[in-house]
Amino acid sequence: MSIQEGVIKFDLAFRPGPAPTAELLSQLEAWRRIFRRLGLLGQDPARYDGLGFGNLSRRVMTDGSANSFIISGSQTGALEQLAPEHYVRVASCDPLNNRVEATGVIHPSSEALSHGVLYQADPRIDWVMHLHSPEIFAATSQLRLVVTDPEAPYGSPAMAAEIIRLCPLAGWPGLLVMGGHEDGILAFGATAAETGALVVNT
Repeated sequence: MSIQEGVIKFDLAFRPGPAPTAELLSQLEAWRRIFRRLGLLGQDPARYDGLGFGNLSRRVMTDGSANSFIISGSQTGALEQLAPEHYVRVASCDPLNNRVEATGVIHPSSEALSHGVLYQADPRIDWVMHLHSPEIFAATSQLRLVVTDPEAPYGSPAMAAEIIRLCPLAGWPGLLVMGGHEDGILAFGATAAETGALVVNT
């Protein structure tokens, strides 16, 4: 695995600000607890050089932006439960210039760009779940899942372009495999329940 795994690779324009309100986070936290128990999100010294893995987000309409979203903060996987200050609002993503603008108490996950391009690609998407499943990753062919180019690393414009290309082919709710990101998968849908259930059922 690359020593750059888990590191923010995009140009981050970060502005300190208030944490998201707790009522916006209840479903994110509920699914985060489920995925931690299943080993799809968290931190394990035996996996990925001991770095945290997996993150969840939801679309929010703020400041007139239809594509802003709330996402868990960078390297919060080790925490059993997140408080509002462990989440951050991403105001905009510019995949062409590899730039993310965010406001909050903590920097956004290194996968924020991947989440952002999904919200831009399809207005129906209100929830994105990035998880790490060795089982799904290994069974990509058998499950007939779409997979990004293995040469496109996570958190990069190349990965963003692959996600945009494959989003319409990934079904609805959708699931795609991140070929250049060890065990990485992206699930997306209109509700937290259908998006999370897709991952569990797969």
